[in-house]
Amino acid sequence: MLRLQIHLTLPPWIGDVVDTEKRYVTDEERVGLAIELSRRNIEHNHGGPFGAAVFDAHGRVISVGVNRVVPQTCSVAHAEMMAYMSAQQRLASFRLNADGGHYTLATSAQPCCQCYGATVWAGVDALLIGARAEDVEELTEFDEGPLPSDWAGELERRGITVRRDILREQARSVLTTYGQSGQHY
Repeated sequence: MLRLQIHLTLPPWIGDVVDTEKRYVTDEERVGLAIELSRRNIEHNHGGPFGAAVFDAHGRVISVGVNRVVPQTCSVAHAEMMAYMSAQQRLASFRLNADGGHYTLATSAQPCCQCYGATVWAGVDALLIGARAEDVEELTEFDEGPLPSDWAGELERRGITVRRDILREQARSVLTTYGQSGQHY
């Protein structure tokens, strides 16, 4: 029998980390939340060392995501993808900024090739990044896949502002902890 429904979940501790009443005003606060999500995800053994969050123009959390590939047996359950899917469901729109709003994705690490592609179409206006792809590959066993040589420029040309290296050392610290743990997600 073919499955007619797909069901993905986030870990139950998410509510302990995310303050839905808070305004995350600075880029550092936004990426800091993504990094905290990534840290908690590996502490709880609920997936890989990646976290992401979508914010509206006022700095309010619309959705969050953590890596859930292994626990959900789903190769697309990356942190960014989970955050995008959750935000799209919440706003009832496959393109987040279709309502004219301004949306930002903050992520603990540079999106891989899959999440980069989703970023092109998700309807975000800004992308905030902690660790770089080379940090991920240096400190873990993850393969981030191929990206256009000017991937940031491609996003900028599509109206998506890119800011990198926000709290990079904190993000690298989570990746280091994960890489040294022997876990493999």
